[in-house]
Amino acid sequence: MDKQLKYSIIAGIFLLVGATYWYVYNYSYNIHAASYRTFVVNGEGKVNAIPNVFIFNVGLISEGTDLSNLQRENSEKMNKIINYFKNEGVESKDIETIQYNLSPKYDKDGKNIIGYRIEQTVSVKVRNLEKVSKLLKGAIENGANYVNNLNFTFDDEIKLKLENEAREKAIKEAKEKALAIAKSAGFKLGRLVTVYEFTPPFYEIPPVKSIGFGGEGGIRELPEPKVEPGSKEIKVQINLTYEIK
Repeated sequence: MDKQLKYSIIAGIFLLVGATYWYVYNYSYNIHAASYRTFVVNGEGKVNAIPNVFIFNVGLISEGTDLSNLQRENSEKMNKIINYFKNEGVESKDIETIQYNLSPKYDKDGKNIIGYRIEQTVSVKVRNLEKVSKLLKGAIENGANYVNNLNFTFDDEIKLKLENEAREKAIKEAKEKALAIAKSAGFKLGRLVTVYEFTPPFYEIPPVKSIGFGGEGGIRELPEPKVEPGSKEIKVQINLTYEIK
């Protein structure tokens, strides 16, 4: 037999085998895909709880013409504020400096520096909610001239526990919905194919936007601001994809 003809026959056999395999593979795949029908159900779980942590920002704005003296005076005042919090039982780990800005002040022409401004802010986390009003009042009395971003929330451990509880409710609701749909539509519920979870952002709505007093001096005896934590909602949404039998 001619060598070239022999190679042509062998090549043809390989092509035939390859084409047969490709046909069988695609046929099997299409049969499987046709039987792999799915549907999606959703569930939502909600949990309401009273927050156990209060977070707020407290700060000091200082202005002066001598930079060295201004920095020293600002540090002394801020240290007094921080020491007040510590003396009231706030731990060092719960007091964090989140801003320190030093900027020059210019004359009307914008050419010459006539002074400086320092703005320093610390974030304070309070775990004893009974002290919230006292600490807000004490911050001002000890030299702070603005308080903002008041926020009731949960510590990590409590928040995780609440999310798990909401998640269980969401999954239970989705499963019950899937069973009801399968029964009404007349098909059997197959295996669970995918699970998708969405946890909406946990927005805090503080009862007080901010507390501030302009300038220094003239600060009279202040009443303690009444601040209530209210009830916060943790929400989890679940999508379950089931196979239809």
